[in-house]
Amino acid sequence: MKNILFLAHRIPFPPNKGDKIRSYHFLSYLTTIYNVYLGAFIDDPNDWQYTEKLDVICAETFYLKLNPFKAKIKSLKGFLTGEALSLPYYRNQTMQHWVDSTITKNSINKVFVFSSVMAQFIKNSHGVEMFVDFVDVDSDKWRQYATSKSGLPAQIYQRESYYLSSYEKKIAEQAKVSFFVSEQEADLFKQLLPANLRKKITSISNGVDTIYFSSEQVFSSPYAINEDVIVFTGAMDYWANVDAVKWFSDEILPNILLNFPLVKFYIVGSKPTKIVKALANKSVVVTDSVEDIRPYITNARLAIAPLRIARGIQNKVLEAMAMGKYVVTTPAAMEGISYDKSLDVFIGDNIDEVAKLLNKLLQKKTDELVSNVNRNFVIDNYSWNKNANKLVDFLEE
Repeated sequence: MKNILFLAHRIPFPPNKGDKIRSYHFLSYLTTIYNVYLGAFIDDPNDWQYTEKLDVICAETFYLKLNPFKAKIKSLKGFLTGEALSLPYYRNQTMQHWVDSTITKNSINKVFVFSSVMAQFIKNSHGVEMFVDFVDVDSDKWRQYATSKSGLPAQIYQRESYYLSSYEKKIAEQAKVSFFVSEQEADLFKQLLPANLRKKITSISNGVDTIYFSSEQVFSSPYAINEDVIVFTGAMDYWANVDAVKWFSDEILPNILLNFPLVKFYIVGSKPTKIVKALANKSVVVTDSVEDIRPYITNARLAIAPLRIARGIQNKVLEAMAMGKYVVTTPAAMEGISYDKSLDVFIGDNIDEVAKLLNKLLQKKTDELVSNVNRNFVIDNYSWNKNANKLVDFLEE
């Protein structure tokens, strides 16, 4: 088997949030074809318990503790060096030494980089082919954040967008191939590049484990008998998710409760911020981390994804669809998913539209809100094996 270096900004396990789901499935598939040398940061103390899961499938692993608070302080160096703050956030001489020695010692000539910030550890002197999974156009995400803020935060976010965009272009030039999670993200990035680099930009979609997320499995309901549940799933320390649930709770849910007073909005996800926790009331439940999100999805009346800021493909939408749920969402959350009107996915662009869709769907009986067409769509279009095979094809070209 050939050797390959796999660098990730966060340990690719457990696959319980967007980036870790994607990185884990790519890593897992690559270990069946390559001897994988994995280098990753661990920014959550709870994740150290999972290292053995990856140790047994990789040829070698190297994990480095990353303290988010200290990393934020370190990132301020970017103001002095004229670079994106994201780069000194992850810059680390210990990681650099491991990368240098691992490439030399194991005669590695291919490197898969998950998240563009990890590409800073690969130098031209290494003489390797670098493949970069940007996932999303992060610089544009910071631009979106800037437009939603004012004052100093808006200025900092705009600065990050500018400097990160310059860095992304540099990495795209250095890489043999750069990947994005959807055609829309890839096309957006191509617009930022000179014509000669655009041919090196492509997309590889996310996937869903449709056996794990199956509508045929039966789970005991975590809800009370009289609860009519609308569910949102996702990491609740992620700003876009926080914005989505606050917007829904404050602006849309009161309209729903006028007609359906038994409705409860469940926010299911790890590390809820103070803003999210403050939303809890008699009609809003904040669960924090749960052992298994599937019972919460399958036993809810409806799944929602009211994101106003989003990039790429939303796993929460695909997972709910795979479990045969009707989904109410926004254009931003569906940006990276190819869909048509035959699906039981309903898109509202503002408060009134989302509320109208939910009020209409909640009139239906529970057994009418089961969507085989949603599940079949995911099975046909979002297979991890299919997408991981596509990745290997690029690595072996």
